[in-house]
Amino acid sequence: MLESALIGGGFAFAAAAQPGPLQAFLLARVASDGWRRSLPAALAPVISDLPIATAILLLLHSLPGGFVTGLRVIGGCVFLAFAVRAWHEWRRFDAVAEPPEGSSPRTLIEAVAVNLVNPGPYLGWSLILGPLALEAWRSSPASAVVLVTSFYLVMVLSLAGFILLAGTTTRFGPRFRRSLLLASAIALAVIAVASLWSATGGVID
Repeated sequence: MLESALIGGGFAFAAAAQPGPLQAFLLARVASDGWRRSLPAALAPVISDLPIATAILLLLHSLPGGFVTGLRVIGGCVFLAFAVRAWHEWRRFDAVAEPPEGSSPRTLIEAVAVNLVNPGPYLGWSLILGPLALEAWRSSPASAVVLVTSFYLVMVLSLAGFILLAGTTTRFGPRFRRSLLLASAIALAVIAVASLWSATGGVID
């Protein structure tokens, strides 16, 4: 079981540490709304991956090529919409106003949407986590449970740490918060263009 926990936790940390759409989205929300309102979004993978994992396991870890292509198109449009939103927030940024207090259910819902249109979780479950979980289940159901539980526990803690770290950097002042908004808008735009370009065959996997 220890081996399953280490494998699941290690894979989760590696996935959370890689720059991607969810991280760029979280950076934008922290810069705009503060870390307290953004912190619930760390739970997004737990919510979004339930239908993803179910679909992948029912498909026996195989995804039609057209499905991934379509997902990249939809994802590119969603990421672009969030990039435009961050851009407008950057232009209208109030250097005097402080981020609002409290948590925001809207941020969690939007983070779940970002993850649902991101091909990463689908490919991760199809190519890595799904096969590992089924292999562990065949030897010991408890090991499979430990594998998946450790994955999402480390994923949530890693994303929460990312949000808290981003929140700490905003203490450098409103200008820095505004710079984070611009950086996140650019990052989301680049990810959107890359996703759409990949869907058209411009990028070879």
